[in-house]
Amino acid sequence: MPHGSVSDIVEVVIDFLAEYQDRQHEEIYQELTARGADLPVDSVLVVEILTRVEERYGVSIPADAEAGRSLRSVLAFAETVYNAIQEEQS
Repeated sequence: MPHGSVSDIVEVVIDFLAEYQDRQHEEIYQELTARGADLPVDSVLVVEILTRVEERYGVSIPADAEAGRSLRSVLAFAETVYNAIQEEQS
């Protein structure tokens, strides 16, 4: 199972978003950065990516309020994934 930092997970999520939207990684990254430091994103797009991220990192993101809030930004989502990885390892 690949492990990484929060920034690595952000890059993976942006890669998946770019693939999903058939756009370039840098284009998506710049668009999200323009919206703010947390990289806010349409939660529907992140939900589309959730299964792929869970498969890649071998974790399950619980469907709770924290996970729901994290779907509003790529950075918060990456932090939720990172925390799930850390919990699985302990």
